[in-house]
Amino acid sequence: MRTDIRFAIPSNGRLETDSLAFLQACGLAVQRLNPRQYTATIPALKGVTAVWQRQNDIVRGIQLGSIDFAIVGLDSLEERCQNGAQCPEIIVLHDQLDISHCELHLAVPMAWATVENVNDLAGQARIILAREGRPLRVATKYPNLTARFLSQYDIPHELVRADGTLEIAPAIGYADMIADLVSSGTTLRDNQLKPLGDGMLVHSQAVLVGNKASLRERPEVLAIARELLEYFEAHLRAEGCYTVTANVRGESPQAIAKLMLDHAHIRGLQGPTISPVVPHNGTTQSMVNWYAINIIVQRPHLAQAIRELRAIGGSGVIVTEVKYIFEEEPERYKQMLKAINNE
Repeated sequence: MRTDIRFAIPSNGRLETDSLAFLQACGLAVQRLNPRQYTATIPALKGVTAVWQRQNDIVRGIQLGSIDFAIVGLDSLEERCQNGAQCPEIIVLHDQLDISHCELHLAVPMAWATVENVNDLAGQARIILAREGRPLRVATKYPNLTARFLSQYDIPHELVRADGTLEIAPAIGYADMIADLVSSGTTLRDNQLKPLGDGMLVHSQAVLVGNKASLRERPEVLAIARELLEYFEAHLRAEGCYTVTANVRGESPQAIAKLMLDHAHIRGLQGPTISPVVPHNGTTQSMVNWYAINIIVQRPHLAQAIRELRAIGGSGVIVTEVKYIFEEEPERYKQMLKAINNE
């Protein structure tokens, strides 16, 4: 049995860049001495080796148990696993890392002016079948997801596998249309293609996956899973949050708390933290009436929160960006324990 713990990272494209940046933001930076190396360390995670692989190989590796953890696109996972039915060995530990968002979408030539949705596409497929005696040809790197979606609408089709650039396929007659990942839609427009309004197959983003057997049978792997979920959740929870500290004069902590709770944006996560300001030598006794308050505020509410603090007499306001907010125990860790034990 292996004794090392392996964490796979996609080997190219935006998902690789986003994954490395995300890990660093979580305090789990990958230390790679040479960009041509396909292994590296994660100093904050003792005993963990980072490895670079293509997404399809990552999913296969998690399935077979040669990889313990990985960040992968939901699109690649769904293509191979079909809602988990084909991959009972894989567990999704975190399904919303909030990076590498994109959509797997059906796109047709702009020349098909009357085709705007899937029902229109079904009509176009019937026209092609009647006129040319063949089904609709769809170029895609996602044959399983594409076939499942088109079959739901009874659209006669033939899948055309492609590993390179798909957008050129309709222009050169290689296919009638495509099913591909779309971020901004610019590449589609530049190649005279348009997405169908209701033709989204999957809304994808990066997810964290693990091997069930490794988690169930190796305590050290389970411990790393908890650390990953702790830091991932703490980072995501803190995103866009600020610690706001200020001094406020008042009769008592209860009196100040009442003032703060009467305002919408200075209540804090569970309530404000209020503590007395201890005067240093030489400070007048009036300082005993001052209290320090501490709250967490989300970015969109920051300006209003400062106005509300000033309205209750706050001064010396200090704003600090929050990097992590840790809870008692990650909810996803509890869910993972139930899943690996088939509860």
